[in-house]
Amino acid sequence: MSKSPAGSIYRHDPELEASVGKGGIDYTRVNLLRNTTVAKLYEDALRYEPGTSISSTGALVTSSGKKTGRSPRDKRIVDEETTQEDIWWGPVNTKMSEHAFLINHERAVDYLNTRERLYVFDGFAGWDPRYRLKIRVVCARAYHSLFMHNMLIRPTEEELKNYGEPDFTILNAGAFPANRYTTGMTSNTSVSINFKLRQMVILGTEYAGEMKKGVFTIMHYLMPKAGVLSLHSSANQGLDGDTSLFFGLSGTGKTTLSADPARALIGDDEH
Repeated sequence: MSKSPAGSIYRHDPELEASVGKGGIDYTRVNLLRNTTVAKLYEDALRYEPGTSISSTGALVTSSGKKTGRSPRDKRIVDEETTQEDIWWGPVNTKMSEHAFLINHERAVDYLNTRERLYVFDGFAGWDPRYRLKIRVVCARAYHSLFMHNMLIRPTEEELKNYGEPDFTILNAGAFPANRYTTGMTSNTSVSINFKLRQMVILGTEYAGEMKKGVFTIMHYLMPKAGVLSLHSSANQGLDGDTSLFFGLSGTGKTTLSADPARALIGDDEH
C-alpha cells in the first residue's frame, strides 16, 4: 500500500497493474483507483475538480469544460481489415487511419501518465451474461468514473475478482487536446474507436456522454454479429407481459412516453 500527498491509501493490485500496463499506463508513477465508492468519487471531485459542488438533491454538479454536448463531427472509426467491409462509411461513420489512431492513443496515454491518480472502472455493457461485454474505463476525473459507475452494470465482488481482461477499453484523456494537424482531424477534439484493438480514445472533450455513446456504438456493431438485435429505443411492459417499444433519435421523447404509470419501465433508452 502507498499514500498520496492527501493521505489516501491505495492498495496495489498486481493483476490490474499488469493489465493496464500492457496498454501503456505507467502504474509505477500513478495511483490506480479501481471501482471506487461513490463517496470517494464525490470526495475527490470536490477536492480536485475546481467549481464542483453538491446540489440540494445530493447530485454532483461539475463542469464538462467547453463541450456541453457530444461532438459527432469529431467521431472516427478506424479503417482496418477486420471491419472494413462491415461498416456503413460516410458522414456519420468517418474513417480514421490506424496510424492516426496510434498517435491519438499515445497522446492520451502520455497525458494519463502525468496524472497523480487514475480512476479505473470495470463494468458490463448488457445484462445477459451470454452477450454482455466487459468494459474498462481509464480516466483522470472522478466525475467521469462516477458517470460510468452509473451507466454500466456494476460487477459483484466475485465478478470483479474474476474480471480478467476487458473486452473493450476506453481511455478518457478528455482534458488534453488532440493534435489537430494529425491526418483526418478536424479540430483538437477526437473521439475514436478501434474495433481491431478493442479500444476507444477520447481527447479534447470532457463531456461524459461521449463514453456512453461510444459503448452504444460498440454494442450496435458487435451485437448483430452475435445474432442479437440492438435498438435505440425505450421499452415498457404491461401487466400481461406485453412489451411496447418507443423508437426515436435523442431528445425526441422516448423516456417520457415510456414512463407510463400503468406500465413497468424496463428500459429508457438503448435497448
